[in-house]
Amino acid sequence: MKGARAILETLKEYNVKHVFGLPGETSISWYLEWQNFPEIKHVLTRDERSACFMADGYAKVSFKPGICEAPSVGATHVIPGIVEANKSSTPLIVITTDVPLNVEKKNMLTGFDQTPLFQSITKESIMIYKASDIPFAFRRAFRLATTGKTGPVHLRIPMNILEEDFPGNNLEVQREFSTYPSHRFCANIEEIRKAIKLILKSEKPLIICGQGVLYSSAWEEVQRLAETLDIPVGTTISGKGSFPETHPLSIGVVGIRGGTPLSNKIVEESDLIFYIGCNTDYVTTDGWELPSANSNKKIIHLDISETEVSNNYVTEVILIGDAKSSLGMMLKTFQEEFNKIQSQARKQWAEGVTKKLKLYRNELKEKASLPSPKGLNPLSAIEILNEMLNESVVMAIDPGTSAIYSSAFLKAKKAGRSFLFNFSLGALGYAIPAAIGAYYANPDLTIIALTGDGSLGFTLGELETIAREECNIKIILFKNDSFGWIRATMKLSYGNKHFSTEFKEIEYYKVAQAFGIDSYKAETPHEFKLLIEKALKVKKPFFIEINTPTEDELVPPVPSWLKKAKELGLPYVV
Repeated sequence: MKGARAILETLKEYNVKHVFGLPGETSISWYLEWQNFPEIKHVLTRDERSACFMADGYAKVSFKPGICEAPSVGATHVIPGIVEANKSSTPLIVITTDVPLNVEKKNMLTGFDQTPLFQSITKESIMIYKASDIPFAFRRAFRLATTGKTGPVHLRIPMNILEEDFPGNNLEVQREFSTYPSHRFCANIEEIRKAIKLILKSEKPLIICGQGVLYSSAWEEVQRLAETLDIPVGTTISGKGSFPETHPLSIGVVGIRGGTPLSNKIVEESDLIFYIGCNTDYVTTDGWELPSANSNKKIIHLDISETEVSNNYVTEVILIGDAKSSLGMMLKTFQEEFNKIQSQARKQWAEGVTKKLKLYRNELKEKASLPSPKGLNPLSAIEILNEMLNESVVMAIDPGTSAIYSSAFLKAKKAGRSFLFNFSLGALGYAIPAAIGAYYANPDLTIIALTGDGSLGFTLGELETIAREECNIKIILFKNDSFGWIRATMKLSYGNKHFSTEFKEIEYYKVAQAFGIDSYKAETPHEFKLLIEKALKVKKPFFIEINTPTEDELVPPVPSWLKKAKELGLPYVV
């Protein structure tokens, strides 16, 4: 068989069912072989960047590495998706074809030295020099992508390798690396013992879960620990879903993207924070001021990566290991000790937090009905989604209005991967392709993309992909005719009028109709509710457009913005 066939057979042995990408001159030999290989579906995308974001959404929902491919000229287009995956630890195999080896230095059209471009944004960039190296390269790629701190791996394949004879039939596949995490290791037991002693001494402990809890599938262990020791639980925006937000111990998201004044105040009031699968980034900690370095809080940090634990805070206990394995060991080894030592102070702390949260959530329902300065109040749309959606839903969400309101106010009704954010890098244009990836990972789920018109401009072509593939995806567009987040930052953070952030007003639901998607515009909360009800009844693409105010016209719960909004007398949501 040829190299092109060997690649497909290898992917099949790793249980790959879907690959996202688009063709180019360097990949034609592969595609010609692919048309006779129905075992792996090729999902044709309209942009390589979208292909990478589709692979990202697929990986997060399926717990398998996401696979995307691009021709040599498209290798530069996958960069935003790879950087996001690398920063957020999403396991991807990114395959780019290339000009033939013998002309790489002769200025052939579409050719360039890809390796340096990918080396700094992946776990590794691997070039295949001969067809016989295909098994080794793919073994290495899958092993690296799914172990330790998971992440993207790049495979660079010159087009002549696709047409070269592959010797024999032995593909030497290691199937244990076809899912993640493929190998788990536990933190040091003595350090776990130290962590337990600290927690049992504390009176106001708090757990903050990052996305590492989701990658590790450690949500059951987190819930058992929280319930056993009466510990409230918050999450990062990317870790949303690590703990059910309907649980009385849930404080929701913390930080400056999705954190509320109440959840952030609870962080300040705690005397110990146990970070699990969290990199304590700028967003989660409000620029490392939540908590501040001189707050005297005790910090315990559990993470798979030795580069992340204790990176931003002086830490009393460092736990390096897989979240599920390490928490499982903690619960198994010290359960008897937990049962013996009951703390009245911890119980009162947890009950007090629960009482405050209940009052706050009741107030929110009242605020959702308040009039909006323009269009619909985004909070009213979120409350309708809270009412209408069941547990079998995955939300892919773009930065902007859709992200800040959904992360703060849309409930994760059960633990697990139900929210897809890209807030390690935060590039616009993530939600729609990520939703497509999630759909192929599990088409039985209700898949919803929440996006804005700023993001939609990047991924409009993928509406054709959704229509062509008849993906059962519901798209909700929060439209404010601007790059609203930047506009608000100019006004609320810099005290200036907005500049070069406004768009021409376009009725995007009519554009979606032109692609063949059932599309509507809702102008009132009642109309929005009726359209959501209609969308959930049909098993096909559905597009809903709502007009919303910009973030400086109705200020969302960003700590520094709220302070400025109060000074300027602007309406705000908290």
